Amino acid sequence: MKTTIGIKQEFLAEVAHSLGKILADEFVLYTKTRKAHWCVTGPDFHSKHLFFESQYNQLEEIVDDVAERIRTLGHFPPATLKEFLALTHLTEQSREKNDSMGYIKELLGDHESILIHLRENINGYVTALHDAGTSDYITGLMETHEKMAWMLRAHLE
Repeated sequence: MKTTIGIKQEFLAEVAHSLGKILADEFVLYTKTRKAHWCVTGPDFHSKHLFFESQYNQLEEIVDDVAERIRTLGHFPPATLKEFLALTHLTEQSREKNDSMGYIKELLGDHESILIHLRENINGYVTALHDAGTSDYITGLMETHEKMAWMLRAHLE
């Protein structure tokens, strides 16, 4: 059934595609944070194990919310690892060491990269695609990533 919410169909498709890229980034970051939770070692294992768990739980919720935003717009989200890897601008990294500081630096860089990407595209949702709802949604998403990045950054100071 056609989604009729006051946004042209071609704009809905473009927003959905853009959100698909964000979803891919979020899923890759979620996976990397899960890996940090599973694989971290060292004298601070327990505290970092719990910290990474809290972060991946937040990311799991974000992944679901972004996918549901795409569905709200009448489109289907990418939903395979192959699609996510083709759409993401993040990289999968293989680490030789499983130290917490290494994971924290890598995850912080990914949060900051996502934040930059979101900021660069937020105004286009309103001005070019006439979708204030997605622009507002992205604003909230940025705030979540800012706080998550702050929590990671605080471990490095």
